[in-house]
Amino acid sequence: MPDIRIDPFPSPEDLAALWAAAWPGARPPDFARILPRSLAHLGAYDEGRLIGFVNVAWDGGIHAFLLDTCLHPDLRRRGIATALVSEAVRVARARGAEWLHVDFEPHLQGFYAACGFAPTAAGLIRLA
Repeated sequence: MPDIRIDPFPSPEDLAALWAAAWPGARPPDFARILPRSLAHLGAYDEGRLIGFVNVAWDGGIHAFLLDTCLHPDLRRRGIATALVSEAVRVARARGAEWLHVDFEPHLQGFYAACGFAPTAAGLIRLA
């Protein structure tokens, strides 16, 4: 199992390489601005290479939000993403969050259910 690190602040180059592999054609967010405001972020490393990532954003209170969960596609279905999410849950709880939210595409429902997330009704407005 890869090494899961809490708040590793990966380099922009490492995040861009993972992002390009996980979401071809999508530009990565500006994590240099985002991560200092997050409750936590976690990276999965294999021999020093960033292979997985998850960000735990928060509202400054009791609500946290799982964002940008990604894993290099060559390493999927090995339990790595599950381990990342599990550790993110533990860290969010330890840092005072009482609720952890996640939005996901329908094909990921089974994955997040297996990670312990219950389905909820939610609303969404596209702003851009």
